[in-house]
Amino acid sequence: MSSERRTVLHVDLDAFYVSAEVRERPELKGSPVVVGADPEGGKGRGVVVACSYEARKFGLRSGMPISQAFKLCPQATYMPPNWGLYERVSEQVMATLKGFADRFEQGSIDEAYLDVTSKAGDEGTATAYALQVKKAVREKHGLSCSIGIGPNKSSAKIASDRNKPDGMTVVPFSGVAGFLAPLPVGVVPGIGPKTRDFLNEKGIATISQLQELEGKQLLTWFGKNGVWLWGVIHGQENVEVRQQEMPKSLSVERTFKDDVKDFRQVRGEAADGASELMRRLKSAGYSYKVAGIKIRFRGFETHTRERTLVSHTDSECPLLETIERLLDEFETWGKPVRLIGVRVADIQRSESGPSKLDSWVG
Repeated sequence: MSSERRTVLHVDLDAFYVSAEVRERPELKGSPVVVGADPEGGKGRGVVVACSYEARKFGLRSGMPISQAFKLCPQATYMPPNWGLYERVSEQVMATLKGFADRFEQGSIDEAYLDVTSKAGDEGTATAYALQVKKAVREKHGLSCSIGIGPNKSSAKIASDRNKPDGMTVVPFSGVAGFLAPLPVGVVPGIGPKTRDFLNEKGIATISQLQELEGKQLLTWFGKNGVWLWGVIHGQENVEVRQQEMPKSLSVERTFKDDVKDFRQVRGEAADGASELMRRLKSAGYSYKVAGIKIRFRGFETHTRERTLVSHTDSECPLLETIERLLDEFETWGKPVRLIGVRVADIQRSESGPSKLDSWVG
């Protein structure tokens, strides 16, 4: 790690999935829009993947059961996820953002870190530079974004969520700890409900209360991740922006030497492929939110199915469970299978520290 002061922008595309859809259908602008499962008149299964800010005014949120969303806002426009569109638009936006950065790191399909140290060495020049970034995203891609500006990645990420949508928040470069102090502990990237509840039970609700603890206490509670957490809350986290880009998706496919009639063998190969896929995913430090299958029958008849999870995960269990459910449909067809594939998408990097904290308090 370098000890020099950096200038980092965290760029977060506002309501990205919905914004991409509205860009394609401008008549939906300003109205409640929901991307997710088919509500089926309030009887649908599945969840809300994303919703517009107009829909959020009715109490809708990501991960909410689609049936509940329909009851709260039946007048919204409901549409299934179009992952091809999102991946294409994301690739275009990320190419634009990369042009502004000394170092560029895509954090997920709709967010990225930009190290702009050589272009903006203080809060004032960084603010002006961030405005240029926002203008480019709006004019080239028809999308808005919120930007956090700070001397490190964690503070910039926290800041980008403070003034949404289309906002910008600057963390004082010499006062990160003071900026963080009044905020609730849950804003620290990746701290999940279990960790938050654990801290609340200890009487710790704000970052200032967390800052009062000695480092050895965090080490006792969270192991080596406590060292990372101490650095974040005291404004001393110094993880470099990594010059690499995210894959759109990852997949594993298995072609059978002879067409398979025993569907138990198909399920076994799918499970084995999922395990291989998870090894690749975890070794790269990624998590996923979309799980899917590809199945090809005799005669090259090919079908794909996918489901969106409530949240990102790097666990194998949700992938295996989703694959099993998706395969149920095709088992009843009774056709010989030539190929089976497993896919994950909406990939993002697992947070370097707090994504693992929940496992320590579980």
